[in-house]
Amino acid sequence: MPAQMMAIDGTWRRECAIEDVAEDGAKLIVGSSIEGLQLKEFFLLLSTKGLAYRRCKLAWVNGDQIGVIFLRRGKKASRTAGQGEDGR
Repeated sequence: MPAQMMAIDGTWRRECAIEDVAEDGAKLIVGSSIEGLQLKEFFLLLSTKGLAYRRCKLAWVNGDQIGVIFLRRGKKASRTAGQGEDGR
């Protein structure tokens, strides 16, 4: 699925493709260099109008593939706090 990566402040964009996606993250294929880009936090734009997006952080890099973790606003800690071993 085609997508775009965009800096939080909008200063850069890169075309990418989503190869695999899960609830907590995704594996992307990036067509151009990401060297020198601030990837601590960025947006993964899922639509051309920018209405569907996820805030991400970089998890790993392997050539033209990168792993990203989806960030959530303050819900992650409270969501996992009451879960048992089976995730419920």
